[in-house]
Amino acid sequence: MFEQTFKNIDDILHKDAGCTSELDYTEQSSWLLFLKYLDALETNKAMEAELEGKAYKHILDVPYRWATWAAPKAANGQIDHNAAMTGDDLKEFVNHKLMPYLAGFKQRASGPNTIEYKIGEVFDEIKNKIQSGYNLRDVIDRMDELSFGSQTEKHELSHLYEVKIKNMGNAGRNGGEYYTPRPLIRAMIEITNPQIGERVYDGACGSAGFLCEAFDYMRPKATNAKDLSTLQERTFFGKEKKSLAYVIAIMNMILHGIETPNIVHTNTLGENINDIQERDRFDVILANPPFGGKERKEVQQNFPIKTGETAFLFMQHFVKSLRAGGRAAVVIKNTFLSNTDNASVTLRELLLTDCNLHTVMDCPSGTFLGAGVKTVVLFFTKGEPTTKTWFYQLDPGRNMGKTNPLNDSDLAEFVQLQKTFADSPKSWSVLADSVNPDTYDLSVRNPNCGEEVLYRSPAEILDQIKSLDAEASEVLWNIRGLLT
Repeated sequence: MFEQTFKNIDDILHKDAGCTSELDYTEQSSWLLFLKYLDALETNKAMEAELEGKAYKHILDVPYRWATWAAPKAANGQIDHNAAMTGDDLKEFVNHKLMPYLAGFKQRASGPNTIEYKIGEVFDEIKNKIQSGYNLRDVIDRMDELSFGSQTEKHELSHLYEVKIKNMGNAGRNGGEYYTPRPLIRAMIEITNPQIGERVYDGACGSAGFLCEAFDYMRPKATNAKDLSTLQERTFFGKEKKSLAYVIAIMNMILHGIETPNIVHTNTLGENINDIQERDRFDVILANPPFGGKERKEVQQNFPIKTGETAFLFMQHFVKSLRAGGRAAVVIKNTFLSNTDNASVTLRELLLTDCNLHTVMDCPSGTFLGAGVKTVVLFFTKGEPTTKTWFYQLDPGRNMGKTNPLNDSDLAEFVQLQKTFADSPKSWSVLADSVNPDTYDLSVRNPNCGEEVLYRSPAEILDQIKSLDAEASEVLWNIRGLLT
C-alpha cells in the first residue's frame, strides 16, 4: 500500500543537495514520519476523550501541529496548497521555528519517560538537511499519504521502515550499527524466551531491532490490558550513543506499537559498572555490540578488566547488568573465543565461572553484510558456573551475501537441537573441566568434521596484529616510565 510512497520520498531526497546517502534519506524521513505519527496519535486521543466527554490537552501548540504547518486541508480533504507554506517560507519556518520549539520539550517535559521528553530528545539531536524548500514540500505531501489508522497499516509501515534500515546496512558506512539480520535476532529471542513481567535490555541498541522483535514475540502472550500496559511501559529498555541510531530506534519502536520507548541517548560505556545496583538489572539481555572499536583510557577505567576493545567492555557491562538467573544472547566476533591477550582470557574465565555459557553458535562468513569478520553468538545464564557448553556450527549450505541473506529456515535446526543440546554433524558439547584453565580457549572446532585447518580472514589477522601492537606499545611506554 505505502511502498510506492516511500520510494517517491527517497527519489525526492536523492535529488536534494543536502541528502547524500541512504543514511540521510532514512534520517530525514524519520523526523517527518515521527511528526506525522504524533499528529495521528493526538487525533486519536482527542477523539477518545470527546467520546468520553472529557477535554483533551494537546501536546503541541496549534502553530506546530502537522495539520497547521505541514498539511492544512481544504474542504475536499486534500492539502490546501494556497494555505500551505512552500519554498523558502517553509524552510525558514522548519529550521528557525519548528525545530527549536520541538527541541525545547526536553526542558519542558515532566520526566524522561514521557512522550514530551522523547520529542525533545529527538529534535535536540536531529536537524533538517533538506536544502530545497520545494523538495521539502514534495516530501511532506507524500508523507501525508501515510496512515496509522489500522493495525494493518501500522504493520506495513513498520515493515517498510525495517527495509529502510536494512538498506542503510547494505549501503555500508558501518551499516552493522543499524542492522542485525532479523532471522538471527528471532532465533536469539526464541532461545532466551522472554516472558511478560520480565525486563528486556539492549545496551547498544542501534535501530532497536532486538527490542522490536522481542515485542513482536511477546505481544501474542499479552491476554489482557494489564499485560499490554506492562509490555508498553515496563518491559523494553535500551541505550544508544549515536544520534542517528537513537532517532531511528525511537521511530522503529513507535511503528512497532510501543508509544513511549524506554530508549536513553547515552554512552553506555561511560557508566562505571560498579554503580550498577539490583534495581538496574534485567532479566533478558539481547545485543550485538560494536566490535573493532578502541576505547580511551578514561572509558576503560569504568571496568575491572581493562581493554580498549569496545565489545569486551560491553560484555562486562552485560554480565554486570544481568540479575541472578537472567539470560543473555550476545553477538561477538569469533576471535574472542581464542584470543590470547589478558582481557580475552579473563573475560572467558568470567563467563565460565560466574555464568553458565551453555550455548555457542558459530555464524558463517557473510552473516553480517560489510562487517568483514566472522561472529559467534554467546548464550549464557548468570549465577551458576558452566559445566558443559553446546556448540553449533551454522552452515546454510551456500555463500552468504546481499543476494543470499540469512533466513529463518537456516536457523530452524539450531533452534530445535538447542532445546536438548543434541549432538549432530553440526553440533557437539565440550565439558568445562576439559577447558585449559591457563587460556580458557573455546575455539570452535567441530570434532565431527575430521581434522580441519582453520584459517583466519586477513581482516581478523590484521585486527590481531593491531591489538598486539597496541599492547606492546603500552608495555614499552610503561618501561620507559620506569627508566625516567
